Parts: sequence; structure tokens; C-alpha cells
Amino acid sequence: MVTTIYRNATIFTADDAGSAGAQAEAFTVSAGRFTHVGPLDQVRADVAAEGGEVTEVDLGGRFVGPGIIDSHTHLTTFGEAVGKVQLRDCRTLEEIRQRLLAAHQADPGAPRILGASWLFDAVGDEHPTAAMLDEALPDVPVYLDANDLHSVWVNTAALEEMGIDAHSQDPVGGRIARDAEGRATGMLYETAGRQYARNFLESLSTPEDQVRFLELAFEAYLESGVTTVTDMAMNQADVAAIRALIARDGGLPFPVTAHMIIEPGADTVADLAGIEEIVALQQEIAVGSEAEWFRIAGVKFIMDGVIDACTATMRVPYADGTNCDPIWSAERLRPVAQAADEAGLQIAMHAIGDRTSEIALDLLEDCARRRHPRRHRVEHLETVTEETIGRMARLGVTASMQPVHCDPAIMDNWKAVLGDHRSEEGFPWKKVRDAGVALTLGTDAPTAPHEALPNLYIALTGGSAMSPELPPYHPERAFTPEEALTALTAGGAWAGEMERLRGRIRPGLEANFLVLDADPRQQAPEVLLGTQVRSTYVRGVQRYRR
Repeated sequence: MVTTIYRNATIFTADDAGSAGAQAEAFTVSAGRFTHVGPLDQVRADVAAEGGEVTEVDLGGRFVGPGIIDSHTHLTTFGEAVGKVQLRDCRTLEEIRQRLLAAHQADPGAPRILGASWLFDAVGDEHPTAAMLDEALPDVPVYLDANDLHSVWVNTAALEEMGIDAHSQDPVGGRIARDAEGRATGMLYETAGRQYARNFLESLSTPEDQVRFLELAFEAYLESGVTTVTDMAMNQADVAAIRALIARDGGLPFPVTAHMIIEPGADTVADLAGIEEIVALQQEIAVGSEAEWFRIAGVKFIMDGVIDACTATMRVPYADGTNCDPIWSAERLRPVAQAADEAGLQIAMHAIGDRTSEIALDLLEDCARRRHPRRHRVEHLETVTEETIGRMARLGVTASMQPVHCDPAIMDNWKAVLGDHRSEEGFPWKKVRDAGVALTLGTDAPTAPHEALPNLYIALTGGSAMSPELPPYHPERAFTPEEALTALTAGGAWAGEMERLRGRIRPGLEANFLVLDADPRQQAPEVLLGTQVRSTYVRGVQRYRR
């Protein structure tokens, strides 16, 4: 068996972050695992004593760290979004129209136009409507995912092909925007967007399409230094695509952990049946050869919406006086969450509004009283009270947060709809750290850029990776480089219950690591915006090289 010594690098191990234990001069890889980590002379001596073939790799003095774990992403949706018309940088309605027209002119035979990542700011003070899109494209169906993926904006042709009319019902936790006469006006909020638009479009895709979307996502992530992800809303089609890719290639480009999405069904009986289906699928995969690459960890409950669309549930109404109910009420979710907990599923709760995170902690505290040693998590926490943060620490609940969601370039509408002191109290990273809450950082791609280094830059500065000239959003909350790097690696492993497999450069763990042009601990954060990932290794195999 060959042992490879990697040397001449500045190595951050993510062990004992902030101390000498986080440093090393060299490490070895054998059979896909780290086997020795420490001073070069000691590593060489230990390897020589073991005998066998030895090679050495000179890393040219570059920075080496554990592979990034994106602890909150949506793989298939991300891969699909790569091929959609990109709208995040559009600042006006007219820019959006022109971008869509250009796409149509480039492919006039396309049966529909699909776009992604538009911002509410770009539309102005009015609510987006089908009529706004009809002015540019009246005959071709248009489907535009909002930047947060919680709303879909469509034109009249799309409404017609989906069969949405004045008689269409709002699903539980969702809303079809309507005029005074009850006619749909072009916006599908929350579960309405998923159950009407996304389910319709998914019905038109083939299994081969789903696999292709995954391939695009894996490729983009490897280029960004990502070596593991937690997919935070898988459905049956996503699972089928993952399994097809494993069957075709004998594995995946890197391991994937999944949380299955469950939305409110017809009644609690249907919800509980959904939990049983997830448990059966989890067990089926766990006992087969796919388990080496793919694991279903738990269930995802989307409890509320987003602040930009005023669909996140707040303790105090928005600036316009409105508020909204959670998608899952506490009464409806309690028996379902308890069933998931008792079945050994890890619970992940999307909670953006400060009232929603209170409800989430109430439910997780109910589960904790049953004394099941689960490691549950709350996603996003864009607005959250100090009391809730303290409860998270006491209950051992992990905070899963995404710095890219507070890039100042996309925050004007977010702050405006809150309208008061809350607009300056969002994304309380420092309070979470100070309370001792376990913390992981992800991207939530494709609701935000997937690249790890811009995400790291925002975590270190509070500044904008999209428009660096903008003033930062409360930089006093920022992470130190060691804190952020640990949250992006070991933190993701802890949150995904895989710390015994990956997340650090430590003997016995999978040899997942990246090589960068710059050392985030030593150079100014601005350097990260131009830093390149030189190599990405998964289980000791170089999967990407620049």
C-alpha cells in the first residue's frame, strides 16, 4: 500500500482551532485516509518505521485545509439553476425583461423560459405580476425562481399551462396571488410555488435530466473546494438521480448526506405516513453498497418563508403592518416531529422569522424531554431573539447559517420590509458563538452563490462579495479566520453527524482537503475574492485541479 506524504504547505487542520494544535507541517494519506499529521521529520520517521512504498508531494508553500462541507444546499436544484437565465444582478424590471428576451432570441424554439435568482428590489415598489412579464413575452411560458427559492413569478402563458385559474386552491402553507376578482396575478408564494410550478416543471424533466443537473452541481462544487454536502430538501426524484449516478459510476464525486423534505399533507395521518416512507428509504439505503456515498440523515421542515416576501413569521409585524402564519403550525407539526425524533431521524427546521425560531425550539424541547440523544438543527436564523439563542445552547441545537444571505448587495429590501431596529439586528453570528451554540456555515445554493471563498469573505467582514465597494453590514459580528474555517469544515461535519468520518485533517478521517493560493488566516480578507482553489482532494484522490 502506497503512503503519500504531503509537505511544504501551511496546513490548517481544524483541530483545536486558534491554538498550535490547528497547525501542522505535513500529513500523510493512505487508502483514502489521513494516517499521520504533524512535524515533517516526525511524519517521515513514522512512515519509515511502518515500511512500504512512500511518495512525497511538494505543495509549494500553499495553504491547505480540510475540504469544505456545504452544510445546506440543494444539489439538483442548483445544477438545474446553472442552465437558467441568471437574474441576480438585474437591478430593474426592464433589465429582467431584456435578459429574458435575449434568452428567447438565442433559442426561439425553446418551449418555455426558465429564470433564477431575481431580487424583489429590482421590481420596485409594486408586487411582481404576470402582466409585467407579458409585456416582453406574452406567448412563451415564463417561470422565474426568486433568489430565495420561496416564490415563483410567472407570466400568463405559464399560469394557463399549469391550469391555474380563479378556482385553483391555495395549498397548505402557500398562496396564489390574486386580484379583487380572484384571478391569479402571477406570483406563487411558498408551497404554492413548489406544488404548482416546480412540480409541473419536474413532471416535464426526465431521469436523465436529473442526473445531468447533479453532474453540473458536483463539478461546480469541486472547483470551489467542496468535498461533502448536506442536501437540505431532497425529494424522491432527487434520490432516484443520486442512486442512478452511483449505479452508473460506482460512486459519487464526493459523499452526500440528505434531509428529505416533508410538507403539510392532507392531514396529520398523511404527514405521519410521510415520515414512515422516509424511514423505510433511509434503512433501505443504509444496508446497501450506496451507503458508502449516500446517507439519508433526517427530515426537513420548512416552517416559514422569507423576510423579502414578508412570508417569514415575525413576533412583531412588518413595516407595512402585515405578518403571516407559519407554514407548519406547532399543533400540526408536534406529532410529526416527535415521530421523526423517535424514528432516529435528525430534524432540520427552516426558521427565518424570530417567532418561527421560538416555535421550532418549543418543538425540539418537547423532543428533548423524551430523552432521545438527537442532534437537531435550525436553518437560517436571520432574525432570532437572545432568549432563543440561549435555549439553543441549552438544548444542544445546531445553528446552520449562511453568510451569503446577508451580502449587503441584496439586503436593501430585507431591511426595508422590517423597517425598524430589527433591520440592524439580523444574522447574529457573534451572539450565537458567544452563547456556545454549535455552528455550521453553508450557502443554500442556488438561493445564493455556491462558491466557498466569497462565503468565507462575507463571514470575515460582513462585506459584499458581489459589490465589494458597499459598506459592510455590522462587521462587529464577523468571525475570525479560524472560527469561520472551522465552521465551514468541522462545523459542517458536526452538524451532519459525520465528525468521525470527515471535517478535519486528523488521522483516521477521510483524506478530504483543498489547496488554496492564499492563506485566509494571514492575508487581508479582500484577497479571498481573487483567490483560486488549486486542487480539491476527496478520499485522497485529486478530483479537481486548476
